[in-house]
Amino acid sequence: MELSVINKEGKDSNKKVKLSEAVFGIEPNDHAIYLDVKQYLANGRQGTSKAKERAEITGSTRKIKKQKGTGTARAGSIKSPLFRGGGTVFGPRPRDYSFKLNKKLKRLARCSALSYKVKDGNLSIVDDIQMDAPKTKDFNNLIEKLNGGSKKTILVVSDVNKNLYLSSRNLGGVKVVTASDINTYELMNASSVLISVGAVEKLEQNLG
Repeated sequence: MELSVINKEGKDSNKKVKLSEAVFGIEPNDHAIYLDVKQYLANGRQGTSKAKERAEITGSTRKIKKQKGTGTARAGSIKSPLFRGGGTVFGPRPRDYSFKLNKKLKRLARCSALSYKVKDGNLSIVDDIQMDAPKTKDFNNLIEKLNGGSKKTILVVSDVNKNLYLSSRNLGGVKVVTASDINTYELMNASSVLISVGAVEKLEQNLG
């Protein structure tokens, strides 16, 4: 499989890059994508929600009325969940939402996401981008030429580039990630995926 390389002006540079079928051309596995996205979102949850149960409520422990003869149900404490201000029944407690996935499954999910983007025509290969200084306006103009006006764009680069990161962090619809930090959620969430020539080789090494 070969894709044309786009230059900084958003035009064909007359160069082509050969993509590995094992990474960019597999039959996508929807369930693997689902599990990897589920894990990514679960790992981002704080899990700090807490509701007080009846043993933790501050209040009197006096029996609020006699046991019999009132014509209503028995009531032993004002802290009962039946009363306003009482404890919560089976309320949330602090917990860890994270869970484990096998490396092979996570690799399959990423390859499936990349294959979907190639299949749908939403993945482009671009020349390696360098910026001499952090300039958000210049970077935004560059991305608009490359992504064709897509609202959500992810730019995958080979190595950490401080100027690119600083130029992109104020742009809500654009994210710059390295090939080693790519994840299924961000790939599927993006409407346009831009991969630099240098990042292609690293992706194939990591996922192939």
